[in-house]
Parts: sequence; C-alpha cells; structure tokens
Amino acid sequence: MPVEKPSLDLLRSITDEHVLRALMEHGRLTRADIAARTGISKPTIYDSVRRLAEAGVLADTGERTTGRGRVGFYYSLAPDTGAALVASISPRGLVAEAVNAFGELVAREETVLGRSASQEEVAQALARAAGTLRAHIPGGLRIAVISAADPVDRGTGRLVQLPDAPFLVGDLHPVAILEPLIAGQVLVDNDVNWAARAERGSGCAVGIDDFVYVHLGEGLGCAVVNDGRVRRGHRGLAGEIAHLHTAGPDGTAMPLTEVFATLGLRRQESTAIDVEALRAVTSGADEAAARTRTILARAVCGVLAAAVALADPQLVVIGGTWGADPAMIETIREQFARSPRHVPIATALVQAPELAGARARAADELRSAIITTARSGHAR
Repeated sequence: MPVEKPSLDLLRSITDEHVLRALMEHGRLTRADIAARTGISKPTIYDSVRRLAEAGVLADTGERTTGRGRVGFYYSLAPDTGAALVASISPRGLVAEAVNAFGELVAREETVLGRSASQEEVAQALARAAGTLRAHIPGGLRIAVISAADPVDRGTGRLVQLPDAPFLVGDLHPVAILEPLIAGQVLVDNDVNWAARAERGSGCAVGIDDFVYVHLGEGLGCAVVNDGRVRRGHRGLAGEIAHLHTAGPDGTAMPLTEVFATLGLRRQESTAIDVEALRAVTSGADEAAARTRTILARAVCGVLAAAVALADPQLVVIGGTWGADPAMIETIREQFARSPRHVPIATALVQAPELAGARARAADELRSAIITTARSGHAR
C-alpha cells in the first residue's frame, strides 16, 4: 500500500511552527540564526519568515547584524500578537498580569479585596482589571489563566462553595466574567494546583512525576501530581483536605480544620487559620511551643499518611505561610518518619507559586494560540 505524502500546506505549517518556537525561545533572530537552530535549510526558512511576516505574525525589528558579510535582518513576533491574562484571586486581593509569548510581564493591576469580599465585588474587580490591561495591550488578551483560593469545578470553571472554606465568594464564574474580554479560552484552577505545577517546573519537585503538595496557610489544601499531571478528580475537588479526619489534640479523631478550632487558632468568626497567632504559639524552643508543634504535625501527618496510601507519591512538598517554617517542617518530618509508609518531605521553594504556575501555563497557551493562527493561514 503506497504511503501518502504530506501535503505542501502541512510541510509549510510544520516549518512555520519551528520558526515561531525558535523565536519564542530566543526573542529575536535572523533568518540565518533560525536555520542554524532548527536545522532547516535557509531557503525554506526564508520562505517561512516571508509568509509569517505577510500574515502579520512576525515583524522586522529594524535591527541589523554588524561586521563582515551579508547584513542580517532581525525578526521577532509582531508587536500586536497579543498577551495572556494571568490572575490570582485570594483573600490578599486580586493580582492581574498581562504576559507575552516570551513569558515576560507586560503590565500588572492589583486590587485589595479583603476576606469578606462579596461575589459581586470580586467579579467587578476581575472584569475591571482585565479591561484595563486589555486596553493597553496591542492585539488584546488572547487567553486567560486564573488561580482561585477556592475549589473550582473542572467542568464549568465556577468556584465551588464548600462548608468551612475560609474564603467564600459564592459560585463566582470567572469564565463568564472574562469571555467578553478574552479572545480565546479561559482556564481556571485552584491555587494549590497551580503551586504544585510551579514546584514541578522550577522548584523542589523538578523531574518528579509523582508527588503531593500540601498547602498549610490561612486555608488548607493538597494537590496530587501523578505521572506528571495534576489530578483534579471528577468535579475538580481532589485534594480538599480540610474535612479529612486525623488526630486531634487529645488523640481522638476529628476533621483537620477542627484541630485549629480546638486550639483556638482560627480567625474570629471565620474558618481561616490565624497564621500570626499560630506562629506566636509555635515559635521558640520552650516546651509549650514544642508541644503545639507536635500536635499540629501529628494532625498533618494523618493527612500525609492518607495521601501516601492513596497516591503512592515519591515526594511530599509542603508550602504555605506557616507550613514551610523550618521548625514546623522539622517536626512534621520527625512525626512522619514514624509512619510505616513515609516518603521524603521537601519545603516548597517557588515564591508566589500560584502565580508562577499560572503564568507558565498562560505563556504556553499563548504560544499555541499564535501558532494556531499561523496554521489557519494555510487552511485559507
């Protein structure tokens, strides 16, 4: 049976993708540079650059090579290829960024929200920030990636209001809010999942395909990474550990969140953990501080034991505003070492990991959108 040869359009599309990816990695290149980096012949590269420039995807930067030999023209992505919106919604406020295809920050908007912010206030802040950024970005906002400090329904992108969640903004729907402002897709996930992706990308879990990330801050959360992918579960609620039963202060079983209530470590009229109060009673070398650290570590280790039993990770990563404190990490390690199935525990390294994880995904999605645009030119 004869093998069907690829069409000319397909070959051109593949070449164009190689050209675009080379430029996205290096920022600006001459046609000769692109040929050398891709291993594709100069005439083929020259044709591709011409096509992409005529389509408005590439632009001559105006810079020229110097020295002997033929002058080379530097090309880069056209200035109006657009940007990606990256936003983090949390009790600390709303942070919205515009990121270009090189992963560079182009613009940023911040809004103070507060823990008692209503669904309407958050929705207005998100739409306002996206609109402001969009107005200043040539080519507009092509995709959006959102991190939320609440559970997220994987089917709809809506936030899910679970009992005792510390940051409640109802069933906020970022996808619906942003659709009028974003040219392409809107991706929404919770902050702990984005943090886990960041640690795998550039933190303490680089190269590790199976690990769990436990967030211990004002809220409690867990991300499960298996075969290199975050596992979100049927609805997207995998890793919601607040109501997992573990050992309480007196050794009896209780939901993890109730351990902090029993110790008087939750904010007044809230289920959020009072991080300042927690640090005050766990810092220092005195017996009372050591005892409180042990109680908390034992409760956390009940969660870790369940995670190891169900997910079989190679590593446990612990992050969050109090979970990553050195004395707390050391106590957790000591307690977990007594478990029959303990694994190494690492401290999270990435700063603002939820934004870092969302930012990396946004740059990838934007690059794919630009390449798809170039391919659609061949289809026409």
